[in-house]
Amino acid sequence: MAPADDDILELEIPPHDLGAFLGVPPEPAGLVIFAHGSGSSRFSPRNGFVARELRTAGFATLLFDLLTAEESLDRARVFDITLLAERLLEAVDWARRRPELASLPIGLFGASTGAAAALVAAAEEPEVVRAVVSRGGRPDLAGPALPKVRAPTLLIVGGHDTVVLELNRLARRRMTAPVELAVVPGAGHLFEEPGALERVVELARDWFRRWLGGREA
Repeated sequence: MAPADDDILELEIPPHDLGAFLGVPPEPAGLVIFAHGSGSSRFSPRNGFVARELRTAGFATLLFDLLTAEESLDRARVFDITLLAERLLEAVDWARRRPELASLPIGLFGASTGAAAALVAAAEEPEVVRAVVSRGGRPDLAGPALPKVRAPTLLIVGGHDTVVLELNRLARRRMTAPVELAVVPGAGHLFEEPGALERVVELARDWFRRWLGGREA
């Protein structure tokens, strides 16, 4: 079931007919494409919340399934960062060919393993991907792509997510693009604590405004 908060188009992204939700507010400043983590999908309640708030801030959003239903049952594919990045780039290419999206600067929002896929995709298309935000991400899984990323990158990690926090610190040291690490105090890996996901929204919104443009609140 598609989000019901505003006008959302439910569609499929070729060539694999991946289910997607596209939301385009009036006069969008940019397009944010989401890459969910392992075991999640376009129905992710956390990414859905972030997307809704970004639309309120004036950004178009695209949430889509990186794998088909059959592929999602294969654990090897679920954690295949190269494959996930390829699917993300297919979505980027699709968006650039849609008339209402073609002129918009593109940012990527990745969660967990999706953050690694977003960084690999950004390294592959440095002239297209203008900014990356990672929520509780595993940027370390982007491996040799990290030093090749040119898009300004924001790494958001919960203060109680200690293992992932250290992995983000190590990944940041390998990156040459503008990169910032934002720690949300008291938050765990899923940002389920009161106010934690709202803080993620604020950080992501401000980052995309900074690098994609957009109106102030």
